[in-house]
Parts: sequence; structure tokens; C-alpha cells
Amino acid sequence: MAVTTRSGRGGDVNASKQKQIMEEDVELRDDDIPLIVDDVVNQNVNNDHEWVKHDGSVATVGITDHAQDHLGEVVFVDLPETGGSVSQGSSFGAVESVKATSDINCPISGEIVEVNTKLTETPGLVNSSPYEDGWMIKVKPSSPSELESLMGSKEYTKFCEEEDSH
Repeated sequence: MAVTTRSGRGGDVNASKQKQIMEEDVELRDDDIPLIVDDVVNQNVNNDHEWVKHDGSVATVGITDHAQDHLGEVVFVDLPETGGSVSQGSSFGAVESVKATSDINCPISGEIVEVNTKLTETPGLVNSSPYEDGWMIKVKPSSPSELESLMGSKEYTKFCEEEDSH
């Protein structure tokens, strides 16, 4: 399965535009149509394809576009209750798709301050909007320094390419 998605841009791309596109974590293929590798800019990602965006005192957690693409159509999301705690690397829920059921591992430790209840009624938001409407939990981090152990967008893109080549 592809790591990339069409960005909707096409046609001729001049050299300066190619450089700008490459700096924006976009990859060019032989046909010079820019392809977005994954939209994890301003987010950190673990090796299990869960992302975290730390904003102020709260960190939002979800699964990446790459992960949802590999899962296929998400039909059920099992999430914890607000008020519980999570530990970095531990499972806090599960995503069931038409292909498989997968644990969701938290990329950061802390207290769960909010759960995306929309996913109970509309689990497909994980597919259609993994970084916006399809987020899973919001956490008050107990150790924000854990973010340093996670990948940024460029590292994550390379990680996905290497993983998909096997």
C-alpha cells in the first residue's frame, strides 16, 4: 500500500518550486507530480504510527494517515474513559477495521483529559480526517520530555518508506 497521497497539484514544476516542495516534506516522482508523503508536520510520531501534537498543556493523540491507510475502513474504535492515565508505549485502546484489529499505543505518558466521543458514532473519521476530526484522546503530559524520543515528519517519512519496502 502506498505511503503517499496525491496532493491535487500537478503539471509542470520548475526547479525553484521543486526545491520549495521538497522543503515542505513533499516528494517528487518521475512524472513530476508532487506527492504528499504524510501530513505529520508539527507532530511527533512513534514506531507504531501514533502521532501526538503537544499544544500548551495538552497533547492530542491519534493514528497517522499511513496507519489508517494500511488498516483500511475503520468500523469500530475502543477508547478509554476520561480521567485515566496512559504510559508511553502502552496500549490505551483498539481500532477495528475490515482487515484487522490493532492496539493503539500511546506516544506520551499522562492523564487522559478528553476522549473523542465522535468516534463511537462515526469511526470512519479516523480514515477521512486522521489529524483533525479523527483524533482519539487528549492527554495532560506527565513527562513532556518523552516527545524527544519520537520521530518528526522527515524521520517518519523515511521510517514508512523503509517499513513498506520489506
